[in-house]
Amino acid sequence: MPKRLPRTRTLKGDPPLAHYDSVKAIDPSFTVLLIHASLARSEDWENIFPRLATRYRTVAYDLRGHGNSDKPLEPERYKESKAWGDEVQAVIDAAGLKRPVLVGWSYGGRVISDYLKTHGPARLAGLNYVDAVTKTDPTFFGEGLKLQPGMFSEDLATNIAATRAFLHACFARQPTADDYEMMLAFNMMVPPKVRAAMGGRQLDVDALMAGLKLPVLVTQGVQDRLILVAAAKHTAATIPGARLSLYEGVGHAPFYEDAARFNAELAAFVREGARGN
Repeated sequence: MPKRLPRTRTLKGDPPLAHYDSVKAIDPSFTVLLIHASLARSEDWENIFPRLATRYRTVAYDLRGHGNSDKPLEPERYKESKAWGDEVQAVIDAAGLKRPVLVGWSYGGRVISDYLKTHGPARLAGLNYVDAVTKTDPTFFGEGLKLQPGMFSEDLATNIAATRAFLHACFARQPTADDYEMMLAFNMMVPPKVRAAMGGRQLDVDALMAGLKLPVLVTQGVQDRLILVAAAKHTAATIPGARLSLYEGVGHAPFYEDAARFNAELAAFVREGARGN
């Protein structure tokens, strides 16, 4: 997987966060903030970042505990919704993003909900939930998540075995060997204590979602073994006017497994969202 993101910038704060900024754009009124999944990192967006950045100001950042961001080990640093919401706002402020579209993949969708609970939707142009949930409901989660206990283990062999299986479960269309090895390496950068601390957070933002007046795109891989289609349908049904886009033959990572379609749909959504706001 060749590196196709801009150089890493570090946002000073508590904790310090790594982010990647395209800086220039053909039309600076269109801005996008990409928020990755748990165990992932900003480089997972490499299939879409360059394409978006040719036209739109695009920023991605590594969540606390991930990638090149700082990795505090205290569990309480990962439990509070406000901390996650403030983290997103800190990136928006540091980059000077005006009315961005937030794109949240998996746990990144949960972080979007944290942002909405903490800061509200007034300064956003739109939302794209990508294989994410907006409510904790056992019927929304697939068998792939049963691998999580092994991924929290401090025993390295157990942890690696569970993480390898989990990473394969993320895809219906498996990544190349080179991409898989790179993804696995970045997954293993997330300490077991951080993984465990991020688990178990309950979520129910149905009332908040029902009152949203933002453009919302809900993207979902039909063959996702982690977050099931029922979760996406629930989100789309709860948010007035939300559009549901289902990807047949695709798992938990539509932006990787069908990058061309994902790029086209997201670019159109960003353009429409910015014009509508």
